[in-house]
Amino acid sequence: MAYRYGEYHDGPDPLAPPYDVRAALDEMGDAILSGSTPVHALRDLLRRGLPGRTDSRGLDDMLREVRRRRRELRDSGRLDGTLERARALLDKAIGQERAELFPDPSDEARLRESELDGLPDDTASAIQQLSTYQWRSAAARQTFEELRALLRQEVLDSQFRGIRQVLADPDPAAMERVRRMMTDLNEMLERDSRGEHTQEDFDRFMGEYGDLFPERPRTLEQLVDLLARRAAATQRMLASLTPGQREELANLMAQTLEQAGLAEQMRRLGDQLMTRRPDLAWNSPERLTGEEPMGMADAVTALEELADLNQLEAALRQDSPGARLEDIDEEAIRRALGRSAVDDLAALKRIERELEEQGYLKRRRGKLELTPKAVRRLGETALRRVFTSLEAGRRGDHDQHDAGAAGELTGATRPWRFGDEQPIDVVRTLVNGIRSRGSRTTTGVRLTVDDFEVAETERRSAAAVCLLVDLSYSMALRGTWAAAKETALALQTLVASKFPQDAVQIVGFSNYARVLQPDELAGLDWDMVQGTNLHHALLIAGRHLDRHPDFEPVVLVVTDGEPTAHLLRDGQSAFEWPPSRETLELTLAEVDKMTRRRATINVFMLAADERLKEFVGEVARRNGGRVLSPSADRLGEYVVSDFLRQRRVRR
Repeated sequence: MAYRYGEYHDGPDPLAPPYDVRAALDEMGDAILSGSTPVHALRDLLRRGLPGRTDSRGLDDMLREVRRRRRELRDSGRLDGTLERARALLDKAIGQERAELFPDPSDEARLRESELDGLPDDTASAIQQLSTYQWRSAAARQTFEELRALLRQEVLDSQFRGIRQVLADPDPAAMERVRRMMTDLNEMLERDSRGEHTQEDFDRFMGEYGDLFPERPRTLEQLVDLLARRAAATQRMLASLTPGQREELANLMAQTLEQAGLAEQMRRLGDQLMTRRPDLAWNSPERLTGEEPMGMADAVTALEELADLNQLEAALRQDSPGARLEDIDEEAIRRALGRSAVDDLAALKRIERELEEQGYLKRRRGKLELTPKAVRRLGETALRRVFTSLEAGRRGDHDQHDAGAAGELTGATRPWRFGDEQPIDVVRTLVNGIRSRGSRTTTGVRLTVDDFEVAETERRSAAAVCLLVDLSYSMALRGTWAAAKETALALQTLVASKFPQDAVQIVGFSNYARVLQPDELAGLDWDMVQGTNLHHALLIAGRHLDRHPDFEPVVLVVTDGEPTAHLLRDGQSAFEWPPSRETLELTLAEVDKMTRRRATINVFMLAADERLKEFVGEVARRNGGRVLSPSADRLGEYVVSDFLRQRRVRR
């Protein structure tokens, strides 16, 4: 049988390694462990851009480009350029006609001069009145025709970007073709509103008139979007002029369309576009502050681009609830920032997509959450931070890769039983396989479950670990909340990875206490409530220790304030500040119960209040535990070191 190998063409390479998002997740983890939520951490990552990539722009870089381009457009010129140029051409034509009439002494010449003197000040009205005037001067007639051609091109090009080049040809057939296009376009839109339009109809339309639409839309929806955005920009241009300018230019436009035989078709088109795209800002004024006068078509193009930039800025900010990168229009990015920005956006979208597809992020009821897989990695990051901060001389005791549930080997072996975590004795297992009847084969040794033996080890004591973490609002105010969360993650990861035989429980407490699951630690936030209910937290921790009576008890408390709440008999929380005598007595009663369980309570005090010092001093006196006062940035080091110290003492 012959085989032929070649390049794989049926989609993505199935043997390619998965897209590496670990650096992105670690960078998000830095923000999350510092107190940010997953939503804000992802948004900040996308704003900064991909970690380690200097050639890729983030959303903030794109926003700066969008704002710079918007400033340039607003400083590009004035909107009344067409009016100014129209007045200049009109004055030029009238001056040329007067120069022709002046040498003529006849009454007809004086009558014509009188007619010119009586022209209205309004440019549109003057042009309308001169439309039937019989020009004596050939130069004046040519100038006036230039004025009318200018208005025709500007007015139509403000609606259709590709009309100007077509109308540059004075052939009447070109104007007639524009009329047919308008008629066919309106009929196609009306058929579409009745559900009778097909893609073949659109393809035929573009085959005949495609040169009038340089954007080359591929569907009727794309064409409607192009025309509607430009028509809305025209309306915004009119709304941005002074009332006098607006009236004058509107009259010029109406007059020009009427003379071109397009007034009715343009009205029909405008009505349909506004009905289909009412979401566009049709009459919102926009201020341009430049000095150079802009033609009408150029002004409309500038306002159209400004509208695109405004919408693009809102999408790039990603600050609306549920905002995603998929909401950003790639075509708008390409128009505003170029092809390279589309590639940068695609790279950011891939990061967001891969974080979800690879199981690090999930969306539940529109809310972004970390998965257990992501929490495990963040816990490893938090633990690495703790070990990095430990003194070099002590580090070897903590980051030990061969640590596990088993103790020292005794030299004896026994048959393997389901659930055993002791190491397999390979020699004894192979000997059992060889001795077993029918185990030998020509290619090796066939093993069965009964052949396996494990090496016996000294029993290592297990610990029931309780970490009680203050969730009260004061933790956030003092800037210690992020350190407490990172410490909880680090301890959870340490126990899960190095001491799997231990039973760890993390309890958060504010006005009430509750058990915190490992997968909610990273996204956990403080409670904006009154109360530090250590009484309830110790009750929950006591139940955890009672469920593991043979385990060594380890109780660690992280707090920044004395108890100000306790649990009533009906389960309600009672808050009082300064702390009531009842709150202190009930809390200390639970401390005494912990002492009777042989559980030493070590308190990590994150504030220096006198009442807190007095309370934790009483806890230490009754229980025999230690009181430590670390800074927030060394809390994880203190807690993990203290846990490891207790594990070594009780091993």
